[in-house]
Amino acid sequence: HVQLVESGGGSVQAGGSLRLSCAASGYSSNTFCMGWFRRVPGLEREGVAGIGIDGSTRYADSVKGRFTTSQDNAKNTGYLQMNSLKPEDTSPYECAATWICDSFWSDEPLSTNRYNGWGRGTQVTVS
Repeated sequence: HVQLVESGGGSVQAGGSLRLSCAASGYSSNTFCMGWFRRVPGLEREGVAGIGIDGSTRYADSVKGRFTTSQDNAKNTGYLQMNSLKPEDTSPYECAATWICDSFWSDEPLSTNRYNGWGRGTQVTVS
């Protein structure tokens, strides 16, 4: 049973920082690709960051240079460091994971179609 649990959300002022964590369990391997998504008006989910098993990363243009994703395979945990937060970053943030880290994932790491496990989300509010 795959389970992803996010933590670290909260309320901050514009310009502040937050670090989100995503603890994964139930995967047969401790190596998987992970993505971070948020809800924006007009879209069901927007992919903001993705990280592969080789540490390669991809970011949405809207967060590039401000957000950094990382992963600790020994702890089965992924992270999203968010700096210079803006009010438009306000959203619930969900992590997603997949052990199918193939070329299809590499081509679309910010697509919801590339993931088979989802967390429930943690709220980030920037004022």
